[in-house]
Amino acid sequence: MSTNPSLSDGEKKYRFAARMSTEQVEEGHVFAPKFDENGLITCIVTDAWSGEVLMLAHMNTEALGRTIETAEAWFYSRSRKTLWRKGEISGHTQRVHEMRVDCDQDALWIRVEQLGRGVCHTGRKTCFYRAVHIKEPAGPAVTLEFRDADKTFDPAQVYGQKKQQQT
Repeated sequence: MSTNPSLSDGEKKYRFAARMSTEQVEEGHVFAPKFDENGLITCIVTDAWSGEVLMLAHMNTEALGRTIETAEAWFYSRSRKTLWRKGEISGHTQRVHEMRVDCDQDALWIRVEQLGRGVCHTGRKTCFYRAVHIKEPAGPAVTLEFRDADKTFDPAQVYGQKKQQQT
């Protein structure tokens, strides 16, 4: 078996089942996640108790493997191009209670217990704090409305000034 030299040791460690037939993927018991052309799979994160959508992130094979093994949320940052454990800087970690995969196994949903005052790097409880006005003409005039947008922590204190200047 040849190994891909561009894969990290963690990505080599975590291998998932090969995708077989459509029936196996959609109806079978084998977990065979479909990663995109960048080696990532989308993950929706919701609060295990309230059901509120907290964030959307991406996982590579290593992040997915670590999440399964530790029941802590791990992701892959597309902008920083690095693996990260949710809360490693802020302390606002996520304990995974359940992981589900969609019908064609190309998206994940994890239900988490949020430990800490917020999820979003902007200081809010959720990354989804603005609503898009609908039933209006689409285009550049579409506006956003803040909803449940109170800050639950000060990002400058948690991440420092450098993080705030980057976002």
